[in-house]
Amino acid sequence: MTNSMETYNRLPVGFVRGEGVYLEDGEGRRYLDALAGLAVCGLGHAHPNVTRAISEQAATLIHTSNLYEIPLQEKLATRLCEMSGMDRVFFANSGAEANEAAIKIARLHGHQQDIDKPTTVVMEGSFHGRTMATLTATGNRKVQAGFEPLLTGFVRAPFGDVQAVAQIGNNNPDVTAILVEPVLGEGGIIIPGDGYLEALREICDANNWLLMLDEVQTGNGRTGTFFAYQQTSILPDVVTTAKGLGNGMPIGACLARGHAASILQPGNHASTFGGNLLACAAAHAVLDTLEEEGLLQRATYLGNKIIDGLETALAGNNSVREIRGKGLMIAVELSSPCAKMVEAALEAGLLLNVTRDNVVRLLPPLTLSDAEAEELIKVVAKVINNG
Repeated sequence: MTNSMETYNRLPVGFVRGEGVYLEDGEGRRYLDALAGLAVCGLGHAHPNVTRAISEQAATLIHTSNLYEIPLQEKLATRLCEMSGMDRVFFANSGAEANEAAIKIARLHGHQQDIDKPTTVVMEGSFHGRTMATLTATGNRKVQAGFEPLLTGFVRAPFGDVQAVAQIGNNNPDVTAILVEPVLGEGGIIIPGDGYLEALREICDANNWLLMLDEVQTGNGRTGTFFAYQQTSILPDVVTTAKGLGNGMPIGACLARGHAASILQPGNHASTFGGNLLACAAAHAVLDTLEEEGLLQRATYLGNKIIDGLETALAGNNSVREIRGKGLMIAVELSSPCAKMVEAALEAGLLLNVTRDNVVRLLPPLTLSDAEAEELIKVVAKVINNG
């Protein structure tokens, strides 16, 4: 019996401590965490740099309010803008909240053009959050069911289909923006074809739309660059991130450049806790560590190593449709539903999850060692081969 609302199908294990890429339960059993808190703990657990930053800040000052200047927040905004090519940042507490800010920017952008019903193009299979706006933007009917009426102002296109987006633009004069993940995360680690983001950028430029990228999961080094779009030739107008930015401390960010950076004005949007001192201290430690330890390049190396290892270990398994990934976003797509593999992996001392019913998803920390990567490959292959 629990007094918590039953919003989660929790697995029968509780963790009491963590160290590096491992978690430990109340009985002292260790588990290799190949999920990293759903791409949150990119530096693993209890990283000394993050621990030190949080401890020192908590002993000094945790929170004031965004009614006042927050120098540590402003310093973080400057760093993120320099790293991303953006001009300004709005800080929130989560990816959903960062995406809410982006959606509000898109709607204000539309109203500034005298469009009564600004519309944002979103993609099938996407996931943008659980608030009403981000739930509506999400391309997964399962998470929307029961919450009708959903919001208006969204139109959907197949992910990866440039022509469908162009056709929407031809038929809908109310479109003002595109919101898209560079790689579908919850949607099964789906990677679009080369030139996809560049083509969307061209469509946005031709129509005065905002190109808004949801990098909540792909950001903070997970795909091998700080943001996934930095592997292309384009800059978005808006980019959102969260998850790995705080390594467990709740923080989200909506970054924008050019005209999009000046759309939100005092009174348009706010957050009580967004970008407070404790969260910003953790984020600074994350950025320092990503740079000092060369973890962006490490994510690319490890991702290739794990994919190569899984391809070898799973060769001949006819249930495996595809092994794919970008950096440390890795998927093994199977020919049938495989939710039971989550508990099988747990029994084997490995944490992973299954998305889209038949996709084993791996999101390990960027601090994974070569030996730990080999262990991950071995256990994942064993679980899948045992069916």
